[in-house]
Amino acid sequence: MILAVLIAWFLVGGLLAWLSQRWGTAWPRRISFALIAAHLAAMLVIWGLVLSQGGQTGQGPWLLEIDLAWIPQWGIRFHLALDGLSLLLLLLTDLLGIMAVAASWTGIAYRVAFFHFNLLWTLAALTGVFLALDLVLFYLFWELMLIPLYFLIGIWGHERRRYATLKFFIFTQASSLLMLVGILGLYFVHAKNTGTFTFDYEALSGTSMAPALGLWLMLGFFAAFAVKLPAVPLHTWLPDAHTEAPTAGSVFLAGLVLKAGAYGFLRFLIPLFPEVAHKIAPVAMVLGIVGILYGAVIAYGQTDLKRLVAYTSISHMGFVLLGVFAWNPLALQGAVVIMLAHGISTGALFILAGSLQDRMQTRDMNRMGGLWSTAPRMGGSALVFALASLGLPGLGNFVGEFLVLLGVYQVSVPLAALAALGFVVATVYSLYMIQRAFHGPNIEGWKLPDLNLRETAIMGTLILLILWLGLAPQPVLDTAQPALDRLQQQAAPWQTGVSTLLDLGLVQPPLDRVRETGVNYDSRGSP
Repeated sequence: MILAVLIAWFLVGGLLAWLSQRWGTAWPRRISFALIAAHLAAMLVIWGLVLSQGGQTGQGPWLLEIDLAWIPQWGIRFHLALDGLSLLLLLLTDLLGIMAVAASWTGIAYRVAFFHFNLLWTLAALTGVFLALDLVLFYLFWELMLIPLYFLIGIWGHERRRYATLKFFIFTQASSLLMLVGILGLYFVHAKNTGTFTFDYEALSGTSMAPALGLWLMLGFFAAFAVKLPAVPLHTWLPDAHTEAPTAGSVFLAGLVLKAGAYGFLRFLIPLFPEVAHKIAPVAMVLGIVGILYGAVIAYGQTDLKRLVAYTSISHMGFVLLGVFAWNPLALQGAVVIMLAHGISTGALFILAGSLQDRMQTRDMNRMGGLWSTAPRMGGSALVFALASLGLPGLGNFVGEFLVLLGVYQVSVPLAALAALGFVVATVYSLYMIQRAFHGPNIEGWKLPDLNLRETAIMGTLILLILWLGLAPQPVLDTAQPALDRLQQQAAPWQTGVSTLLDLGLVQPPLDRVRETGVNYDSRGSP
């Protein structure tokens, strides 16, 4: 029952944090911090056992699993399972949860208990999303994630929080309803084929259906995951939500909610609809390229610090979309590393942006400048994470993006070359951000307090983690690899989609594919 406890821990903890306000405003913070720290400790113990046993903790594909009848007459089960992929994302969830509580320790001054209730319930929903293997259960957690985030932005957000909250709600709710249609369609198609009504992920994987119907059902899932990722052109909610959200909300949106979209592509969309997904792979990969370049260019044009960081997220998650639909081992490993590294580096940048706004009461970089001399620890921390954002070797983002480029290169040289341009533009916007905010003349004569002990501990921890991920990523790769291998077995790797890319002249055939099929290819890559 440990998987059910992992979710219930945050649900009950949120209620406890809310009720603890009668003892004083400090208690919700203390309780939230302690509960998330205990949750993280449990996940680290599980991770240690996984690494010590070579990626497995027992028989079968799952590290831990619970599968109980819930509403049997409708084929709904309480089915949770943990593998290396979900384990890594749960570790990231707990880490950023602790950082969000610590970063909001003094910034949230009213309705403190309700704030921490929403924060813990967001973590519960995310935990459920990363564990659920029944599609109804997955959908319930997916929707639950929206409600506390709505309150976090709408109550504790900044000037235009109502507009940002409404836009966020409309985009995510509309796309979620499309996914619900896709889930129900898959449910009835499987029942027609087999006579069994079930929402179980493993049973529904590989359901045969007409290509046209499969495309429409897959698009329902694609819309939900692309909005959360977000993929261009479904991204427009993100800059407003990030900009207006409180620091904890921005950390959750960038570090965790976006990862739920990427996880959905990996876990659900491609394994449930492998043939259709591979046929649309060229379109999805082009959308990834557009996201990489568009997000980077638009980020350079921003003067609002939080809005700049928000657009960088669109660029980085474009690499994830590209790697997922390249669907080979290198690209998938890179996508997972980017998910973790982006959560750490962008979460840190949003914490720094929130700290600056608390001190200066502005996010306008036109009013900043020369801050390094008055807050050197803050400037140094910002430089580290800006360098991580531009993909400096030795930091975690570089490992992920380089692996994605290697994987995409095996599929399409032109697409890999276009994606590599993202490194160039990222260098421009990252150094532009540091120059405008921390160097140059201090025109307005700012004299800011530097990072205090609590903030220094937050930044120090995140710096060590992004360095570790960049210099020694092997434990992460070893943890994720069995799960990624199994996903590739569920969806035959790059057999359907490759023909479409070959027709477009965008890919060269992998040598092992030539050996398997015995087909010769001309210089254009056509069979």
